[in-house]
Amino acid sequence: MFGIRLPMRRKYREDGEKPFWISFSDLMSALMVLFLVAMTVALLAVTNEISQAEKEKADRDQEIEELMSRIREITQDFPGVTVRGRSVDFGDRARFDTNSHKLNPEQSQLLRAVVPKILEIARDPLGQKWIKRVIVEGFADQRGTYLHNLNLSLQRSERVLCSLLAPEKASALPDKDRLLIREMFLVGGSSFNSLKESLEESRRIELKLEFMDIGEARQPSREIPLDQDPRCPID
Repeated sequence: MFGIRLPMRRKYREDGEKPFWISFSDLMSALMVLFLVAMTVALLAVTNEISQAEKEKADRDQEIEELMSRIREITQDFPGVTVRGRSVDFGDRARFDTNSHKLNPEQSQLLRAVVPKILEIARDPLGQKWIKRVIVEGFADQRGTYLHNLNLSLQRSERVLCSLLAPEKASALPDKDRLLIREMFLVGGSSFNSLKESLEESRRIELKLEFMDIGEARQPSREIPLDQDPRCPID
C-alpha cells in the first residue's frame, strides 16, 4: 500500500514579523524621558543651593543687625554719639578745630570710654564671628586743597589711635584692649567726602565697622608686644 503523503507545514518567519530591536521613535522617547529626569534633578540641586545661600545671607544680615543694635544701646549712655548705618559718629563730642588734628582731654576721655565697650562686643562669640575690623575715619570740610585736607583727615584718624593707645594716661586702656585696637583698627581719611550741612559738622570722626563675608576665615593674631613710647608721631 502506498501511504498518504501529507503536505509539509511551512514555518512562519517570526524574526521578520516580531523584531528584537525597539523602534527609533521609542528610543528617542526613552532618551527624552532620561533627559527630563536628569534636568529635574539638576534644577532641584541648584534650587537647593540658592535657597541655602539666601538663608546664610539672611542669617548673616540678621546677626550683623543684632550687633549694630547692641552698639546703639552703648551710644545711649553717651549723648551726642550716634550710629548711622554701620558707623559710630561722635558728632559734636569729637569735633576738630579748623585746620587742626588735636583732641582736647574731654574728647580723648570720651573715646577711651566708648571704644572699650565696642571691644567687649567684638570679643563675644557673635562679634568674633562677624566683626572684621574698625576703620577710624577722619573728615575735613571743603576749605583748602584736596591733598591738604586728605592729609589732615588722616592725621585726625591717627590722633584718635594715639589717644586710644597712649600708655601713660591716668585713664589709659588695659593692655588687652590696646592689643585688640592695634589688631582690629585701621586708619582712613576722607577729603570732601560725606560733607555735612555745616563746616563744623564736617570736621568729625567716625568708627566704621566692617564685617566678615560668609565663609571668610579670620586671620590669626600676631604676637607683637605693645609700644611703650608715649609720643604720638604727628606731634
